[in-house]
Amino acid sequence: MADLMAASRKSVLEGAHGGSTVVRLTPAAPAERISLRAGVDAVAGLSKALGVKLPVKPKTSASAKGRTALWLGPDEWLVIDEQGGDLMAACAEAGTVHAATDVSHRNTAIVVSGPGAENTLNAGCPLDLSLAIFPVGAAARTVLGKIEIVLHRVDEETFRVECWRSFAEYAFGLLAEAAEDAAV
Repeated sequence: MADLMAASRKSVLEGAHGGSTVVRLTPAAPAERISLRAGVDAVAGLSKALGVKLPVKPKTSASAKGRTALWLGPDEWLVIDEQGGDLMAACAEAGTVHAATDVSHRNTAIVVSGPGAENTLNAGCPLDLSLAIFPVGAAARTVLGKIEIVLHRVDEETFRVECWRSFAEYAFGLLAEAAEDAAV
């Protein structure tokens, strides 16, 4: 019997670094991700199975035990697990009607942090990222330059930019240039 080899996922941004005196750009640690679609009647069961309460209000998120659920639409969430848990298996145990797709291979993330994070992101993102309008925990599907992203405000000075792996170098480059401008 042949030995099976397990493939490990290499970050497309491995070794990337950027920022300025007011902003740090860091490739996020590898994570498991699912795109989740479900009706309102499935939210409680899926929340219990995933161990994180799925948010039901626009522009919100919820986190528990290394998992974060970002509201993307009335029946849509991006669920991220940074602990290496099996999100697909958890959904399968929910006993509810839903659609879950593993998008771990498709997405990657960039952490933008520091006092100049808002200005750096606003170089390519049209959202008002002030704390009053985009508070801690806010999440939205939006654009950065010419690409679609999911943006999550982790704390007052930290954002997580989720993007497709194929656009990660573009997003990182745009943010690196904007970080230098934010320092001026």
